[in-house]
Amino acid sequence: MPQWSFLTNHARVLLCIARDPGLRLRDMADALDITERSAFAIVADLTEAGYVLKERDGRRNRYSIQHHMPLPDPTDRERTVGEVLDLLVGKKIRAPQAVPRRRARANS
Repeated sequence: MPQWSFLTNHARVLLCIARDPGLRLRDMADALDITERSAFAIVADLTEAGYVLKERDGRRNRYSIQHHMPLPDPTDRERTVGEVLDLLVGKKIRAPQAVPRRRARANS
């Protein structure tokens, strides 16, 4: 087994989010064989840079990738994150449509 990875942990976290936007940080860390603290820091980096949006969904977070964002690599800023994820995942991954929230009924 090689001691290096073709993709950075940031790219691997993006792939996890692309596959399951509701994935818990604990499960993401387990899947990537990194610590939960590292997963948290990477998601924070990606959120701060504008590549990922984080939204509260009940007690959990739901993540959405900003597919239009250019790659941070200065040698290939013509490509977007979405194009690379589509290539690596093997299909077009787009943010799911927003589900309308139920409105609370007013007591009459």
